[in-house]
Amino acid sequence: MTEYSSTDILGTIDYIIEKIQNLRKIMLGVSISALVLAPFAIGLSIYLMMHPVFFDMLEKKDEFGVFLSILLAGIIVISGVWLFTGIRQYVSLSAWDKRYSSYIHKKEELDSSISKEYNLDEN
Repeated sequence: MTEYSSTDILGTIDYIIEKIQNLRKIMLGVSISALVLAPFAIGLSIYLMMHPVFFDMLEKKDEFGVFLSILLAGIIVISGVWLFTGIRQYVSLSAWDKRYSSYIHKKEELDSSISKEYNLDEN
């Protein structure tokens, strides 16, 4: 059985939190893309569905018109879900960033306090 010292455990926790912070940056990029691309896809789909040529196509091309209608409706639904998820993720990541900043600040204060109390040199 391997025993870990408290500094190894704290180092491991810091490493995990650092990796989560890196993952947070990636997820922030994904949520921002959802906030930009989903409304664009919804707007474009609605524009196409409202265009007069779309109704002419529905009348002239039965199978293709139905397929196109289903495809555009699917794009609107999926983009709506994507937009909702992106907003939720962005709010969640903002809260994580505040907690992470608070953690780093408290950790630095504690490290400084311990160093001063025990006269430890920081090199």
